[in-house]
Amino acid sequence: MISRYTRPKMGEIWSDENRLRAMLRVEEELLKAIASEKGVPASELKALKRLMDKSMLDASRRKESTAGHEVIGMLSAVAGELKKQAPKVDRFLHYGMTSSDVLDTSMALQLRDSADLLVSGLEAVLKRLKALAKKHERTWMAGRTHGVHAEPITFGIKCAGWHAEGLRCLRRLRAARETIAYGKISGAVGAFSQLSPDVEAKVLDALGLRPEPVSTQVVPRDRYAEYFHALVLTACMIERIALEIRHLQKTDTLELEEPFTDGQKGSSAMPHKRNPVLCENLCGLARLIRTYESAVTENCALWHERDISHSSNERMILPDANLALDFMLHRLEQVLDGLQVYPENMKRNLDKMNGLVFSQTVLLRLIDAGLGRLEAYDLVQRAAMKTWKDGRPLRDHLAADPEVSKRLSGKELDACFSLDPYAASAREILKRGGCL
Repeated sequence: MISRYTRPKMGEIWSDENRLRAMLRVEEELLKAIASEKGVPASELKALKRLMDKSMLDASRRKESTAGHEVIGMLSAVAGELKKQAPKVDRFLHYGMTSSDVLDTSMALQLRDSADLLVSGLEAVLKRLKALAKKHERTWMAGRTHGVHAEPITFGIKCAGWHAEGLRCLRRLRAARETIAYGKISGAVGAFSQLSPDVEAKVLDALGLRPEPVSTQVVPRDRYAEYFHALVLTACMIERIALEIRHLQKTDTLELEEPFTDGQKGSSAMPHKRNPVLCENLCGLARLIRTYESAVTENCALWHERDISHSSNERMILPDANLALDFMLHRLEQVLDGLQVYPENMKRNLDKMNGLVFSQTVLLRLIDAGLGRLEAYDLVQRAAMKTWKDGRPLRDHLAADPEVSKRLSGKELDACFSLDPYAASAREILKRGGCL
């Protein structure tokens, strides 16, 4: 991921330095687990620990360029440093393991730590969505379907829907964190031919991971797919919010507006522009994350006990997706902190349709008054089409229709155009959305 979309903490998790450090941690814990059996002295383990405190990246890369193998490059670099001062470490380093024991177990550490950051970022977003929902519980606006005014809702109800989806994403991310926190020290083809399950358990317990119940030479990639799907759905949630803000920031709507800071420029050509570039950016990054999912799922089927067709794409898509989603959550947090809400415009737009948004209430009151549904529907639609055409209030056209006036009094007709009944369930919806 380019530096533009890399935040420091997530960037550190996916840095080459941290990847190598995680790999060395796996090697270190294996040596600790077999130290008593193989006679590796504590002093030599301390020498390895000291070596891990300095960068081994350049040396590992130099060795890899010759060996053509990442893990052997790392092992060669360590051996070059410790051969004399820690001969037992040099001798038993990587003992009984295969490369994927190191690579998949260290990857589990990176993915687990990434999930912790993502959970924290989503919790910050949810806090802001809840506050918006509570603040705007009675801020009226038009609910829209197909882009057309439908019935009245409140902005609080809209935010409650976002919050409810965010809670589902939070549960998925937490579950994904548990799903991915599995490693393996089961050796070539996963059969424990050189190391015992007890050794594996000691190593993984020290790393805060659980043993893969039945591994091949790799941790099965359905775990990665499940983890990744939680990322994809979280990105979709962010895009849903960002897209709605973009729609409601249109000049002829202007009910919401993302923050526009002092000195910010909207266009190189038109000085007046205030474009929803932050939300557009979020939509673009969500598309990127979604495109990766097909590769992750295709990685589930490998030849026999393993091949490395998954390795090349995982080196790119796993860091990119975690880095991008971390950035997206932080950006959405900023958008929500500075979100401009225009209740007057919401109310004006709601009133613009001259009462058409209350058509279903009229329909149901006519049914209650004794009309059949189809007859009542045709009657209200006839009046509504007149309002579409001439812009006069729907109530006026209904009141002028003798079929309506003989069933609904003026007071009863007025009641059909009140927002109060629509507000009755707003509090319950906010509760169901986890906002109250």
